[in-house]
Amino acid sequence: MRDLPFTLDQLRILKAIVKEGSFKKAADSLYVSQPAISLQIQNLEKQLNMPLFERTNKKATLTEAGNLLLRYGGRILALCEETCRAIEDVQNLQGGSLVIGASQTTGTYLMPRLIGLFRQRYPQVNVQLQVHSTRLISWSVANGQVDLAVIGGEVPSELKETLKITSYAEDELALILPTSHIFSKVPDIQKEDLYRLRFIALDTQSTIRKVIDKVLHQHDIDSSRFKIEMELNSIEAIKNAVQSGLGAAFVSVSAIAKELELGILHWARIKNVTIKRMLSIIINPNRYKSKAA
Repeated sequence: MRDLPFTLDQLRILKAIVKEGSFKKAADSLYVSQPAISLQIQNLEKQLNMPLFERTNKKATLTEAGNLLLRYGGRILALCEETCRAIEDVQNLQGGSLVIGASQTTGTYLMPRLIGLFRQRYPQVNVQLQVHSTRLISWSVANGQVDLAVIGGEVPSELKETLKITSYAEDELALILPTSHIFSKVPDIQKEDLYRLRFIALDTQSTIRKVIDKVLHQHDIDSSRFKIEMELNSIEAIKNAVQSGLGAAFVSVSAIAKELELGILHWARIKNVTIKRMLSIIINPNRYKSKAA
C-alpha cells in the first residue's frame, strides 16, 4: 500500500486557509503560528510535486490541483468525523450525541417541546438543534452535518434521491386577526371576505407562504389579490403586528398556542377551507447516524 502524500492535519490546514481567506486568519483559527501553517503547505506541495496556491496575489487562491485536493480532502475529513462519532457510540451505547435540524417555524415552536420530552426520557444523550431554511437544513442532512431534520417545506429536487423523506405530522395554518376585528365576532368567514382584509405576510420566498398560496389556490382563492400591507421576516414580528391591529396573517397553529390561551389573538375559520401542510422527517441513509438517532 502506497504512503499517502498528505496528513489529516495538512488537510485541515488547507480547508482552514480557504475558509478564512488567508494564511494568517487560518493560523489564528487553528491556534498555531503563521510560519507553521506556511511550512505545512510547503511540505504538502513538495510531496505532491505541484503548487496548491497561486503566488501572484496576497489572497489565498487555489490552483486547479488545490481545488481538487480541497474537494476530496473535505470528504476524507467528513468520513473521519463520522468514524469518531461511531467509535464514541460503541464506547457508550447508552449515550451519544444527536444533531437535529429544523426549518424556521418548526424549529422555533415545535422542536423545543419535542426535545424537552426527549431529554426527559434520554437525559444521557446530548441533543443539539440547528434551525435554518428548509433548503439549508436539507443540505446539512445530505452532507452529514445534521443527523435528521423535521421540515415543513419541499426538499430541494436535487436531494430527493439522496435523502429519505418520511411524513411525520400535519401542521394546520391559521388565519389570525386582532381580537377587536369585526370578523372575530362571527363563527367563520367567507372566501370573499379574505379580499377585504389587510395582510401581514412573510416574504415571498418563505416556505409557509408558498404552502399557503398553494393550498388557497386549491380552494379557488387567489392570494395574488390579497392586500399585503407589509412583509416581515419573523413569525414573532407578524404576531405582534396583528395584535397591534395592523392586519391579518396566516401562521402555524403551533406558533399561536400561547396567544390563543391568553385571548390576545383570534383564530378566524374560513368556511369550508382548512389549510394544512405536511411536516416531514429527513435523513441521509448513506451516512452514519448516532445511535441516539
